[in-house]
Amino acid sequence: MTVGIIGLGLIGGSMAIEIKRKGFAETVLGVENDPVNASAAEKIGLVDQVVSYEECVDRSDLVVIAVPVGAATRLLPDILDRFEKNARGQVVIDVCSTKEQMLRTVHYHPMRRSYVASHPMAGTEYSGPWAAMPGLFDGRACIICNAEESDPKAVSLVEKLYAELNMRTIYMNASNHDVHTAYVSHISHVTSFALALTVLDKEKDEKHIFDLASGGFSSTVRLAKSSADMWVPILTQNRDNVLHVIDTYIEKMQSFRQAIEDYDEDKVRELITDANKIKRIIR
Repeated sequence: MTVGIIGLGLIGGSMAIEIKRKGFAETVLGVENDPVNASAAEKIGLVDQVVSYEECVDRSDLVVIAVPVGAATRLLPDILDRFEKNARGQVVIDVCSTKEQMLRTVHYHPMRRSYVASHPMAGTEYSGPWAAMPGLFDGRACIICNAEESDPKAVSLVEKLYAELNMRTIYMNASNHDVHTAYVSHISHVTSFALALTVLDKEKDEKHIFDLASGGFSSTVRLAKSSADMWVPILTQNRDNVLHVIDTYIEKMQSFRQAIEDYDEDKVRELITDANKIKRIIR
């Protein structure tokens, strides 16, 4: 099998490492528009060969779209067009964290069943081929959306891929996926960006930030180092869900603010105690 990965950053590069290491494919091709990143990907051996987008799609049995969701939405219909011309049972997946718009884009495409919408729930705040690492996906969840709209053989191949990556598969419709990711992923990034801006606005002398930063601050603001190129289209495509979660978050912040302003220690304790219940879900 030949696997082609479009985008050799954190997710695409880490996937390439595991595919090669575990022998899932005989050949791994890569596409990377940034010449520096392309050169680095070849030098560190992420892929067997960096090729053009057209060559990658035409040669690959399985194509992985691992670019920001705005670009992925534009690429997917073209890849399916090429599949139609090639007529040899190719499969394409994406690894983006929003799904409704992706699926809407190709809903009526004659090759729609060759596409499997997937989202491996893994990542760090770093980007580029240097961020790729083995074991990134170990034990994490991978969501496959609207599987019934894809060819069963295509779904089976993608299930096999994620099993090789040591991931557990969850099945969900695209609408529910986008709601859930707004709560568990997208709001985390928005709040981290906002906290970083708050601190940077207040503390003009950056030296004090680094001198005083503790583990709690560093872990909370870690996501603020994430790429704008990745997160702008995510927040745009999942706008309605993200806005709803932001509104709820602001309500909770207002509750804390009011209790603190009123010197209401009982209310502050109640809010913190209620928040502690998250330990039932996350250990």
